[in-house]
Amino acid sequence: MFGKKAQKVTIYTSFVLFGLFLLVLCQTACLSSFGGSPNGTRLERMKTSKMFRDGKFENDPFVPMLSSGAYFGVIKRQLFGSEVRIPPSPLPVQKPDLKTFSDPVAPGLRAIWFGHSSVLVEIDGIRIFTDPVFSGKVSPFESVGPGRLFPLPLELSELPNIDAVVISHDHYDHLDMITAQFLAKKGTKYFVPLGIGAHLESWGIPDNQIIELDWWEKGNIKNIEIICTPAVHYSGRGLFNGKSTLWSSWSIVGPKHKFFHSGDTGYSPHFIEIGKKLGPFDLTSIKVGAYDWTWEGIHMSPESAVQAHLDLKGKTMLPVHWATFNLAIHSWDEPILRTKQGADQNSVRLATPKPGEWLDLQKDLIFENWWEKVK
Repeated sequence: MFGKKAQKVTIYTSFVLFGLFLLVLCQTACLSSFGGSPNGTRLERMKTSKMFRDGKFENDPFVPMLSSGAYFGVIKRQLFGSEVRIPPSPLPVQKPDLKTFSDPVAPGLRAIWFGHSSVLVEIDGIRIFTDPVFSGKVSPFESVGPGRLFPLPLELSELPNIDAVVISHDHYDHLDMITAQFLAKKGTKYFVPLGIGAHLESWGIPDNQIIELDWWEKGNIKNIEIICTPAVHYSGRGLFNGKSTLWSSWSIVGPKHKFFHSGDTGYSPHFIEIGKKLGPFDLTSIKVGAYDWTWEGIHMSPESAVQAHLDLKGKTMLPVHWATFNLAIHSWDEPILRTKQGADQNSVRLATPKPGEWLDLQKDLIFENWWEKVK
């Protein structure tokens, strides 16, 4: 009995040490995927933000980070938990017909969930992508890190013209260097919270394609307003640059339709504030996965996600940030099961398209509970 316990401790310790080794290796190797550090005019502008305090960004109200003891407890549960975190059979991915992408973009509001927080949205004549990640791993390494649980509906080379990208924060599962470099070469503009422009600049993206915003500031594409709105989270792509860039949600306001993207966030009154100022939203893209009781302040639960949709005065809710990468201590399908239950209890119109399937708000929403067939 003692031998088995000692073996588990040895394995656990080895995993932790190996993880720390990889982090240090990444940091010291100065890999380009780490991005850049804000300086000069960009840094001076960051200092004017009310969220920037003592050299870094903070949540308001303040959200404490995990203690070292709690952090290692999380790692232990991640390594030895019994949850079914990997789908037991392939997910039903649909490849969109490329002929359905018109040029110019058709009016109306429709979207495709590509997995995780990546949503391609067509709204009132423009095409926007939220947190697009096309790399196989969400990591500074190309071959190490959490891998994709299902294939992408389309490859980068198959994408139609993308007018704009909005980035919620700079973590690897939301800001992808390879994707950013590819789309920027096609002329796509990147709307990002303060500081993230330094990453894009270091990757060779022209300054005239980077629009950096503080909360409640806005940019535009044609006649569409793209508004940087609050969130409760944190940032950092390296071992020593935590909270060095701002995090946000995004509100897209067109002449006929409105769309909201939550990014990663804890639940807080900011949803009510956004709903009052900019709602109601025709479609909300809200994170429902990657939660835990220890992360509640920065990663809300599915039930809180449903409440956030109600706070935003949302009409249709698209649950995202689930079933794509193994990043949390829950079964792969638990987020959608709890979201569906919460939506039913609150009479929320829930859209549950398969990855790659069109969600068209001009049509009746008829979606099956496809996750129940993944056995």
